[in-house]
Amino acid sequence: MTRSLAHRAVSLSLVLTALACGGTSADGDAPQTPAPPRAATDSLTARADAARIQGSPSAPVWVVEVSDFQCPFCKTWHDSVYRALRREFVTPGTVRLAYINYPLPNHENALPAAEAAMCAGAQGKFWEMHDELFDAQEVWAPLPNAAAVFDSLARRAGVDAPAMRRCIEQGAVRALIQADADRARESGVEATPSFIIGGDVLIRGAQPLETFRRAIAQKLSARPAATP
Repeated sequence: MTRSLAHRAVSLSLVLTALACGGTSADGDAPQTPAPPRAATDSLTARADAARIQGSPSAPVWVVEVSDFQCPFCKTWHDSVYRALRREFVTPGTVRLAYINYPLPNHENALPAAEAAMCAGAQGKFWEMHDELFDAQEVWAPLPNAAAVFDSLARRAGVDAPAMRRCIEQGAVRALIQADADRARESGVEATPSFIIGGDVLIRGAQPLETFRRAIAQKLSARPAATP
């Protein structure tokens, strides 16, 4: 994929280099297509959009995670790699991490979970809700209606659960999720998890931390030398 396509393939207004190509996994299906939003405000959607980015604005390397909250392989990566990646690269200011929603149609609760996370993001709590959703995936994934569990997880994450519920019921973040899924599909992503390092390096599946270390190191070594 070209760099211009990488720029087209991301809904995050702050991501400068992002989704360039896609990967496959055992969960390889096309994403769900949410209905258009009934109501949303620019300020709410802007807050939700920005909230799924973490790390220093001056970080030299972007890592874009294309994920589905109900995907078991995404949970595997979250449980085994995410926190170590954040500790080793995001917290020190080397990496800026962004999350792209890619809810798969065979996961009935993936779209509601994405809405819960993005509505929590409108309150500045995306990553807290992100962690709660993955940590409790086995609890809510098989339920015919997981709304009550999502509300409980929201409270644990410090989210105003009634406000989150109103946001979900109004469809306020569906356009952001739709844009994520559409643009990921346009760029060739077919399944989750997929990761784009620095705009053009693809990592497919729940790879170990060492795979990310190598990719990030390659990006860092390719940076132009600073001018004296």
